[in-house]
Amino acid sequence: MRLFHSPTSPYVRKVLVALQETGLLGRVTLVPVAGTPVAPDATVTALNPLGKIPALELDSGEVIYDSRVICRWIDAEAGAGLYGPAGAEWPILTLEATADGILDAALLMVYEWRVRPEERRHSPWVEGQWGKIARALDALESRWMGQLNGPLNMGQIAVGAALGYLDFRHADRPWRAAHPHLAAWEAEFSARLSMQQTRPPAA
Repeated sequence: MRLFHSPTSPYVRKVLVALQETGLLGRVTLVPVAGTPVAPDATVTALNPLGKIPALELDSGEVIYDSRVICRWIDAEAGAGLYGPAGAEWPILTLEATADGILDAALLMVYEWRVRPEERRHSPWVEGQWGKIARALDALESRWMGQLNGPLNMGQIAVGAALGYLDFRHADRPWRAAHPHLAAWEAEFSARLSMQQTRPPAA
């Protein structure tokens, strides 16, 4: 199999952690690609018309994309139970969606400052994105710690990737002081070998 990826993509990190935690990483060849929403990589658009990574080419030649789709495939292929038993998957899927929403907003903030010309940047729009992140962090702290402290699941992996991305790209916006339980969880989760080995390179 081939995984089209960028080492700085938090969505790719989710997939890599899932591959490592399920023992499937050795079956995958990593293919680096690059691009932005305004200049997508031609290799990627040939695989995914949305021009987004990660994209996973299976042994059959079929290509699947979107990190949530790929992670569901990984879980099914490995029989890992990362989404819990039948009927118990909905909270895990909702937790994963919350984490991915943090990533969506955080990445839009990055694009605003890195891709949009300076004279067209809109600070209130950036702060609106951060508002989404702040509300999601509050929800994780107040409502999701039980799920986060349970057996390993895909929601935890997604939250770990999301918090890591905040530290990577938005270190000027500290989140730990207002979320002590989440911060303590992150400190322990980020020490997992799968998280250590998928840390993005320095910006």
